[in-house]
Amino acid sequence: MVNTKHDAGGYDRSCYKREIYDGNTLYEAYLRAKRGSDWKPQVQAFGMFYLLELAHIERELKDRSYEFRPTNEFILRERGKIRVIRGEQIHDRVAKHTLCDNALMPDIEKYLIYDSGASITGKGITFTRNRLLAHLRRYYARNGTNEGYILLIDFSKYYDNIRHDKLKKLLKQYTKDDDAVWLMEKTIDTAKVDVSYMSDEEYERCEETLFNSLKYQEIDKNLLTGEKFMAKHLNIGDQLAQIAGIAYTIPIDNYVKIVKGVKYYARYMDDSYVIHESKEFLEELLKEINIIAASIGITINLKKTRICKLSDYWRFLQIQYSLTDTGRVIRKINPKRLTNMRRKMKKIASRLTEDEFTNFFQAWFRGHYKYMSKLQRKNIEELFEKLRREECTQSHSQTEPKSKTSERTAITT
Repeated sequence: MVNTKHDAGGYDRSCYKREIYDGNTLYEAYLRAKRGSDWKPQVQAFGMFYLLELAHIERELKDRSYEFRPTNEFILRERGKIRVIRGEQIHDRVAKHTLCDNALMPDIEKYLIYDSGASITGKGITFTRNRLLAHLRRYYARNGTNEGYILLIDFSKYYDNIRHDKLKKLLKQYTKDDDAVWLMEKTIDTAKVDVSYMSDEEYERCEETLFNSLKYQEIDKNLLTGEKFMAKHLNIGDQLAQIAGIAYTIPIDNYVKIVKGVKYYARYMDDSYVIHESKEFLEELLKEINIIAASIGITINLKKTRICKLSDYWRFLQIQYSLTDTGRVIRKINPKRLTNMRRKMKKIASRLTEDEFTNFFQAWFRGHYKYMSKLQRKNIEELFEKLRREECTQSHSQTEPKSKTSERTAITT
């Protein structure tokens, strides 16, 4: 008998590509879409009749009659930043999973540089931090000194200023599936912004000016009449926005890596760095990157973009780095992250059980302990033990008498 597990070639190892409306593709997209949110009533209702729901989505995608459902908008405050998030219904998440996971990402991933670490399976923020560590060590091994510079680049309101026409043109270069292109364009069009409050002069140059979605929330909703729309901006929380975030800067990545031949360069979404021994080279490179960025509609944040000495302390992805004259790389956590974590622990300790609070702390601590000093580790572990004993135990002791009283009442009755 044939061992189908080892002898038969699978879909992942073949050149065959399924349509976005294929039944198996939609089922796999459904499993990924409900991951982490299967406790929600909406997702559970979808799961009760998932075969019927998937059949509806398959038919609508096949005849191109699919329409996106209303979204839920809310404000998320994370690490001192305020973001506008738009939550989607399970039907739309399934459709976008099958689009992104089976059409867009396989076509785009082979054009990304290796040092692009965001939104790629097997990579992430830890991968990018390790690449920076490797680049610093290779730089020292090659030059034998820590005399050099690093260019740290950041873009202003990156997702808010991705132009739809530029993005569609870019993605069409890599994706040839007509059905995927149709759904991709339809998804991008749903992110257009109602700017009916603008005058005719403002509307003519709105795509060239910097857009801020937070300030947009302050505008009177009565002025948004649907007369004028700006084809710029992507919704954070949309899976297509994550793919667009890594694909939109492909021209910049290729220019730095291929045209300029820079080896020590990496990107994590809108944050990137370039390491070189010449400060003049980095200054000229920044001007050239600025020209390419302006051509696709994004703006470099001059307040956060800077050139630092490798021997000084500088910050990338919330971690402080410094390259010593012996080749050692010093890494320190941002003190603000510790302060925010201590405040969060004090706030939620009484709301969680002991196991939940322990899992919450351990998940954070395992990802950050290597960047903390011995004193910082000791202090935050002492706070954890104190809160675990006093707050979590106290919450159990308050609920326990209630349960005993209810049991006695039940027995008496």
